[in-house]
Amino acid sequence: MSNKQMIALGIIFVYMIATIVLGLAVSKIKAAKAGKQSNDDFLMASKSLGPVVLAGTLFAANTGGASTTGIATNVYTYGLSASWYVIAAGIGFVLVSFIAPYFRKAQASTVPQIIGKRYGKASHIFTAFTSIAALFMATGAQIIATASIINVVTGLSFNIAAVVITIVVIIYTMVGGFQSVAAANLMHVLFITVGMTIAMFIMVTGSDVGGFGVLFEKAAAMTDGAGNSLDLLSMTKIGATTIIGYIAMYFMTFPTGQEIVQTFCSAKDGKSAKLGSLIAGVLSAAYAIVPAVIGLIAYTCIDGYAANGAQTNAMADATMRFAPAAVAGIVLAAVVAATMSSASGNMIGTATMFTNDVFRPYINHGKQDDQKEIWISRVVMVIVGAVGLFVALTASNIISVMMGAFALRSAGPFAAFICGLFCRNITQRAGFISIVAGTAVAAFWIYGLNSPWGLSAIVPGGIVAFVVIFIASALDLKAGAEPAPLIEFEED
Repeated sequence: MSNKQMIALGIIFVYMIATIVLGLAVSKIKAAKAGKQSNDDFLMASKSLGPVVLAGTLFAANTGGASTTGIATNVYTYGLSASWYVIAAGIGFVLVSFIAPYFRKAQASTVPQIIGKRYGKASHIFTAFTSIAALFMATGAQIIATASIINVVTGLSFNIAAVVITIVVIIYTMVGGFQSVAAANLMHVLFITVGMTIAMFIMVTGSDVGGFGVLFEKAAAMTDGAGNSLDLLSMTKIGATTIIGYIAMYFMTFPTGQEIVQTFCSAKDGKSAKLGSLIAGVLSAAYAIVPAVIGLIAYTCIDGYAANGAQTNAMADATMRFAPAAVAGIVLAAVVAATMSSASGNMIGTATMFTNDVFRPYINHGKQDDQKEIWISRVVMVIVGAVGLFVALTASNIISVMMGAFALRSAGPFAAFICGLFCRNITQRAGFISIVAGTAVAAFWIYGLNSPWGLSAIVPGGIVAFVVIFIASALDLKAGAEPAPLIEFEED
């Protein structure tokens, strides 16, 4: 390794150690003050998060591999409009803020629990397993991003880096739980937003790039092998259909994604959930352009780089090439920490759903046993890591993996979830049929039709789910069926 690589690797290593120490220290302090730790404390941070910590946790949970290295990679295909993937997330957080308080008031810890309260056992089980499957895929996406950075910095093979990262994330998550992840996320947010923004300006204004004017002039002149303009500066190249699909995807997947809902449910009250979501939305939208510009630097300023098409390592390559060693180390350390944080959130979300929606009600016959459930949670985390590693070793495009995960977990349950909160005349049978129909349409859209027009599968799947739940409910009510029991909300 070169001297620069060694410095960057050292900073990444120190940052990872600091992340683990900070998270575990806070977790131990909280546990000592509270006495014996329950499984809900381990997985839900004792439902104590204020708006600032909650916003940081939401931002960090969503800002993983796809939102950093994935955007930088996709600049080759979509130009700066690749940033819409994260701008849309910001819009999604703002939209979801209006229903965020209901997650906290629903007296539940998981999306399937909320679904089950209204639609019964069958809907509960189906939603639990589709959500768990989606988190396996999402964990794999984070491992891809983290391993690609370690690969560039150290020269270690991608596969070996993926194995090492998976082991580290499993140990960190198993020991600390959600309180540990939430505490460390504030540090990640600071370094990702402030650190990466400062690094971007240092890289652009350095002598090798020559400033924004020179960068944009070079980018405008970039062509592919056939002499066609790559249109790298476009903010619309990705297309209106895809942008609308992104916004719809986030608006539908945030209320049905366990790692996000679990954060909302960990808020100390409904007001904290709403304000935290608004802050996370503004932060996400403002941050979106930063990884896109870093990707632009890679494709524009590294000789011959764009000739090989989209590059998975675009962010890491640009940072290592054009940033000073210390700055490169900090930026890549923050990205590694963010992707590890997202992977940890996915593991905890899966463990929460399995213990609350499968183990306790159906295996342990409704009995709560905190020590046994903590042990089961940790076993599940190992399984999630192993499956995520398999996904990482067999897939490459992070954003494609994440969009598939979002669609399969949210297209079906979203209509049932929203109607479950706000509609009275909905039946249990209609809810279950809607969930299955929406999921089936989303799966066929992705794997049968290959996502035509670049539209996220969550849109057609969600539309079908809404149509089905209203038509089926109307038929059920006409036949004499009773509406599904309403969800009882607690007051703040």
